[in-house]
Formats: sequence, C-alpha cells, structure tokens
Amino acid sequence: MDIRKLQRLVVDALEDVKGQDIVVYNTVELTSLFDRVVIVSGTSNRQTRALASNVRDKVKAAGGEVLSIEGEDTGEWVLVDFGDLVVHVMQPAIRAYYNLEEIWGGKPVRLKRAASPAARD
Repeated sequence: MDIRKLQRLVVDALEDVKGQDIVVYNTVELTSLFDRVVIVSGTSNRQTRALASNVRDKVKAAGGEVLSIEGEDTGEWVLVDFGDLVVHVMQPAIRAYYNLEEIWGGKPVRLKRAASPAARD
C-alpha cells in the first residue's frame, strides 16, 4: 500500500475515535526500518485500545497488513506496526515522559486539510 494512502487511513481512523494531538513524522532519513511514525494521545486505557483497534480494522479493511500490536493489555501505550508505518497510541503522561517527538524529528509531516477530512498529504 502506498505510504500516503496508509498515512491517510491511519489519521482518519484516529480522528474517528477522537485521538488527540496527532503528529506524523517522516523517518526515511533517520531509519531504514519504517517511513512514518504516527504519535497520538488517548485520554484513557479504553480510548487508547479503541484507537489502536480502529486503526487496525480500517487498514485491514483497505487491504493493508498489520505486522503486530503491542501493549493492548494495559492500554497505556499501544504500538501498532504496519511495516512502513508505526503508530504509537499513548496516554498523555506516558507520551510526555518518553517524548518520542524529540527522537523522531523536529518537523512533522504536514497534514493538509481541505474541505473534506479525507484530503490529507
């Protein structure tokens, strides 16, 4: 699946479940393991699990492959690995503590917003 299409699917799925502070980082220049990192906050264990589940289901429905999901049992930090794109669904305190934004770059991918939420870069 094209990375931009995958990115759009993931961001749309996170917005569907009211994910907060969604950022996308282009990691092509930083690692050969994946091309994008998405970080999002959920307000509770239940919401972080729901965010991860919705992302998994939407990508699978579009023909994408989920390589693994880690952390669903606690829900504090759920990682969803799609190969070229990795999603970190975190509660705000965990997100602040680990500060992944500092690791993955200073400049997030700009999410273009048009008339419809589906039009993203």
